[in-house]
Amino acid sequence: SVLPSPAPPGLPDRFRMFRSCEWEVLERSLNILQASDFYWGPLSVGEAHAKLQQEPVGTYLVRDSSQGNCLFSLSVRMPTGPVSLRISFQEGYFRLKNWFSDCVVRLLELVVAGTRNNPLHFDEMGGTPLV
Repeated sequence: SVLPSPAPPGLPDRFRMFRSCEWEVLERSLNILQASDFYWGPLSVGEAHAKLQQEPVGTYLVRDSSQGNCLFSLSVRMPTGPVSLRISFQEGYFRLKNWFSDCVVRLLELVVAGTRNNPLHFDEMGGTPLV
């Protein structure tokens, strides 16, 4: 399930300079994200985890990352509690583990479909697989 909330309009000013082709990818992806029900914008990791704490396992949201080298984070309610995973942006692609796409929403669709048969394992999740 998804924890819905409208995200603030406009591009965040914290983004570093991008090449024009990267900027186009980022702007298009951010517009799609802002139209989604699961993008919360500038939400801290603590606030994201507090919102997810009482939600069913598998509920997720996307927020702006507090890390300078990542644009977005995926926060997910796991059986052991909420965790946050960084979504990196390199060479015009958003990446999460072995998946990548030029759109954050499409990346999440790939991850959801892919983890049904091949769960993800992240150190941040203490060995709990993401399905």
